[in-house]
Amino acid sequence: MNVLLRKLKNFVRREILRDPFLLTAKRWFKDQGDTTLRVNYPLNAQSVVWDVGGYKGDFAHEIHSRYGCKVYLFEPVPHFYAHCVERFKNNPSIVCLQYGLSNADGEFEITDTGDASSFVRLGENNAAYKAQLRDASAVFHALGDPEVDLIKVNVEGGEFFIFPSLIEHGLMPKFNHLQIQFHNFVPNAVEQRQSIRQSFSKTHREDWNYEFVWEGWSRK
Repeated sequence: MNVLLRKLKNFVRREILRDPFLLTAKRWFKDQGDTTLRVNYPLNAQSVVWDVGGYKGDFAHEIHSRYGCKVYLFEPVPHFYAHCVERFKNNPSIVCLQYGLSNADGEFEITDTGDASSFVRLGENNAAYKAQLRDASAVFHALGDPEVDLIKVNVEGGEFFIFPSLIEHGLMPKFNHLQIQFHNFVPNAVEQRQSIRQSFSKTHREDWNYEFVWEGWSRK
């Protein structure tokens, strides 16, 4: 019943109230973005990919299966991390790291809401865990200052901490392709996203954009 009610509410918001986010999401699914734009990149076996917000490892699996590239999967939720470790235990090219990225190191509470787990949005009715965050720029140096061919970020609001750190430390030119899901539930999300995008435009060009759904950039 809850599923039906949610679908009805979304239908009303999308088709009658013309909610911009839901209309954009509808366009994304119509364009089959998950099976085209999100996985079509000029990668090969020498490429390095960062999967930030790895969840159960589906993106890491798909991108490695296509290109044979090295994937660093960042997942702070303990049982999702354990799932990925088990899933990729026989694949040394997919490295699972039990922490998330941010603009500082620390231990934080994270909700367990499946693929919407978040440090930023803590739900009253959801289980929560202590999990680790590490400064994105420090992690970049700790991993050997790599040339990252693709960074995919879906971290339920954490993007507004990750990218300012990378931008501040002048690391954006080290990332060839960006794939980001910005989230609009964060305070001042529109303004924050626009500020980050303006910084992106100094080093990257926008390839495609489904606002607050997914967007892709490539280094100039």
